[in-house]
Amino acid sequence: MNWILKKFEDLTLFELYAILQLRNEVFAVEQNCVYPDLDNKDQHSFHLMGWSGCPQGLPGRLLPEQQEKLTAYTRIIPPGIANKEPTIGRVVTAAAVRGAGAGRELMERSIKATYQLFGKLPIRVGAQLYLLSFYSSLGFKQTSDVYLEDGIDHIEMILY
Repeated sequence: MNWILKKFEDLTLFELYAILQLRNEVFAVEQNCVYPDLDNKDQHSFHLMGWSGCPQGLPGRLLPEQQEKLTAYTRIIPPGIANKEPTIGRVVTAAAVRGAGAGRELMERSIKATYQLFGKLPIRVGAQLYLLSFYSSLGFKQTSDVYLEDGIDHIEMILY
């Protein structure tokens, strides 16, 4: 997988479309969840993208039938925008790469990128409850009771 981290204003139109397409594909269609994805936080965030099938790491420069596919993504929100801590959100992997360690690699890279961007501050995630053990295995600690967000049970977690 080819990994790219960009600020919002540095995203190409192709990359932005791929991000919105993957988020829609998984969160809205696969999880059957209607929610306000476009929440005005993207513009202030960093976007970590994992591309599969990307010859020579050239997203957006191939013919449509040759194009790579965005298969892993997170949004890294700076401190003070959504929470006092930097926040990793919109954590998503395409069905095609699940079960092969892509989610773990995505989160490990997201944590590393967050530390590089903002220093070794605590990192917050709003996790779907069924992923509690996954995030716990990365060092995150549950910091809230279960709450309902967009029809799905969630918990707040922090990596100290």
